[in-house]
Amino acid sequence: MDRVLVSACLAGRPVRYDGRARPVGDALLDRWRAEGRLVVHCPEVAGGLPVPRPPAEIEPGATAADVLAGRARILTPAGDDVTAYFTAGARAALAFARDRGVAVAVLKESSPSCGLREVYDGTFSGRRRRGPGVTAHLLAGHGIAVFTEHDLAAADARLRGAGGAGR
Repeated sequence: MDRVLVSACLAGRPVRYDGRARPVGDALLDRWRAEGRLVVHCPEVAGGLPVPRPPAEIEPGATAADVLAGRARILTPAGDDVTAYFTAGARAALAFARDRGVAVAVLKESSPSCGLREVYDGTFSGRRRRGPGVTAHLLAGHGIAVFTEHDLAAADARLRGAGGAGR
């Protein structure tokens, strides 16, 4: 049975940088849980970051691919380089997904790890730019269909073999 990896914060776990969760109350998550498909994971915590922690963003002008290739960094507002935690977390998420038969991932949009269509722009101004976070990029690059919390129906359609527009 194919499984669904869900960002831990979306499943109600208080693992975000600010120590909070962003739970998504949806019947699909409940059904996946009842079917034994749901697996919950936070790449940032798996990479070694504490809760709470300072916010972090991919540096301006860089992409997730740049970060994973070692050409760019993920920084806190104080300029601390937390790239190693994010890349370790992305790799841990991929290993976790592979070990558990994950076919579909539902990740938190805008995160430097989990964002799919957009991430914060690296200026800590609240502005966003197009592009994925490092975990979303790595999972998609290894054949896992990635969706945001706003695309649960499409994720379910993909899981059930009816397509869906995941990356």
